[in-house]
Amino acid sequence: MTIDLTPTPIQDDHEDFQHQERESQRSRKSFLVEVIQTLVLAALLYFAIDAVFARVRVLNISMQPTLVEGNIIMVNKLAYKYGEFQTGDVIIFHAPNNRKEDFIKRLIGKPGDTVEVVNGQVYVNSVALAEPYVASPAAYSGSWRVPEDAVFVLGDNRNQSSDSHVWGFVPVGNVVGKALVVYWPLNSIKLVTHHQQPPPEN
Repeated sequence: MTIDLTPTPIQDDHEDFQHQERESQRSRKSFLVEVIQTLVLAALLYFAIDAVFARVRVLNISMQPTLVEGNIIMVNKLAYKYGEFQTGDVIIFHAPNNRKEDFIKRLIGKPGDTVEVVNGQVYVNSVALAEPYVASPAAYSGSWRVPEDAVFVLGDNRNQSSDSHVWGFVPVGNVVGKALVVYWPLNSIKLVTHHQQPPPEN
């Protein structure tokens, strides 16, 4: 019978175990660092996107046929920080009498403009607007001079819309941004058409 008198490498086994434990700890720390980095990056992206874009759900029929109830719209919040108001823009704004509530309407009168509605036709500074987007001509008449710090808005569904012809002007500071695209529901995805008016003929 042969007896193995070679000593058992207890010390080597212990060092291997310690090495594996250190590697395991380093692996756990590396994974934790990656998770934290991913969460921080996601938060930064969220706040960056939120600073540029807003999301608004259409809750009534005032913008039919352009927008319908249930549409969710992406809004460019920087549109008027680096650009100018244009007649025909579809804009989102805080309601003048309740800043916690957002409305979506079509911008008709810019600061300083004169808006008139006569026999269903809308005029801005005495120029008739081409409005292929309205549900039907307005059944009301009136004349409004837009203050320098406000805009005048109307719904495309003229006779079913609570807008500037009812409650007056929207302060420029209440404007959130310009509608970009309908992205929900999926069968309604489309760019929002703003129908900017051609310059008046000389």
